[in-house]
Amino acid sequence: MAKPRFLPPFMFGLLFANFGVTLSAKYSSITADQSALLAVKSHITHDPHNFLATNWSTSTSVCNWIGVTCGSRHHRVTALNLSSMDLTGTISSQLGNLSFLSWLDIHQNSFHGSLPIELTNLRRMKYLDFGNNSFNGEIPSWFGCFTKLQRLYLDGNHLK
Repeated sequence: MAKPRFLPPFMFGLLFANFGVTLSAKYSSITADQSALLAVKSHITHDPHNFLATNWSTSTSVCNWIGVTCGSRHHRVTALNLSSMDLTGTISSQLGNLSFLSWLDIHQNSFHGSLPIELTNLRRMKYLDFGNNSFNGEIPSWFGCFTKLQRLYLDGNHLK
């Protein structure tokens, strides 16, 4: 019985196409994280030590940016620590696009305004520290959406 000769090239093509889709999905995911972080950077109006101005650049991987930690498994942003950097600005709603983020620490800065509701998209969130900033308004009721949240710090703000 003759073996079909088209099967090996067909299988190779199928495997290659699948690999390309996987690689494309991974690339677009880290690209989405990069876009979200650049939006965060654009909302910072004062960076006196140039932490973000000199380090957060598209010429390097977001996983190498100061204050950013990526997971070893998915290579997505899992933690953002901008604490005690003397930053001033507001929180970008696009921060809610960091779908793998589980740790957010921005305490001891001068962030102000309200906290964007888009943060509710951060379903993996375990640790939030917004302490010692200048956030105002009501304490958001949507903090209850964070079912995995273990620590929440809001002290030193103008929240009611």
